[in-house]
Amino acid sequence: MANSHRGGAFYGADPYRSREGLSTRAVANSDEIQLRIDPMHADLDEEITGLHRKITQLKSVAQEIESEAKYQNDFITQLQMTLIKAQAGVKNNIRRLNKSIIQQGSNHVFHVILFALFCFFLVYLWSKLSRR
Repeated sequence: MANSHRGGAFYGADPYRSREGLSTRAVANSDEIQLRIDPMHADLDEEITGLHRKITQLKSVAQEIESEAKYQNDFITQLQMTLIKAQAGVKNNIRRLNKSIIQQGSNHVFHVILFALFCFFLVYLWSKLSRR
């Protein structure tokens, strides 16, 4: 951004300069910003009040982000606990189902053997009765 137009004035050399006399510039290899105040063009109290309002807004946003993050974290923790309980319930039900199937399976084999013996006995009796 070579030129900045704010409030009807052009500031070509300093793109961060405000019309009230404040200007900022980034410091090389740092996250800091230097603030320079030109007392001839500025009402310092208004600038300080404006900066204070912005800082208050940023603090408010940061607090809301923090509370939302805590809420989301608690929700995820509750969801994980619910899933762990559901998984344990499913495992117990599968174990019971397997026991039931094994028990019913052995009962089915027993019933099939009894049915086969009964059929053999009927065929035997029928063959004995049909020879007479």
